[in-house]
Amino acid sequence: MKLLSIHAGKVAPLFVGTHGQAQAVMSAIRKQSVHGIVAVGPLGIRGDEQADLSVHGGLDKAVYLYPSEHHAFWVDQMRLALHRDVLPEPGFFGENLCTEGLTESQLWVGDQLRINEVLFEVTEPRQPCFKFGARIGYPHAVKQMLQSGRSGVYLKVLQSGALQAGDQIELIPGCREMSIASINDRRLRGRQRELF
Repeated sequence: MKLLSIHAGKVAPLFVGTHGQAQAVMSAIRKQSVHGIVAVGPLGIRGDEQADLSVHGGLDKAVYLYPSEHHAFWVDQMRLALHRDVLPEPGFFGENLCTEGLTESQLWVGDQLRINEVLFEVTEPRQPCFKFGARIGYPHAVKQMLQSGRSGVYLKVLQSGALQAGDQIELIPGCREMSIASINDRRLRGRQRELF
């Protein structure tokens, strides 16, 4: 398991199409790669911002991890929806950490991830909002993330420190009472009518 890249973003206008018109909302979903050694504190990656602290950020959602294994899925979905090829760069999905070898099926709430000197705790899967659809380029992307279970996970920072792309990830199992996959499945079943 490996950390491929690190990303941070500033709050900026994001244009969301509604009923044929574009409306600007504030978002920090557009993340840029951060190179070299990167500091991580209790509220996340240094230089990263969140526009709506009621749903992103804070101590329990300080960092968003997304597996690189899902990129091929989104390339296929965007090709079908947008009728063109889109090759998303790491950070495209709003993630702070892009990883390899670690997916939702391996993670449980309370699991810990050690990356270099930083210790994280898995808190919950992402529940995408309309801003994710705007970023991807079509609103149905929100439902596709929920349907596919390719949510990524939010992390709490238990021990601050520094990390960099290329660092190995150590998974330290927690009590293993609730899996990320089971939370995603429950969310899907609870919204069956809306999703299909």
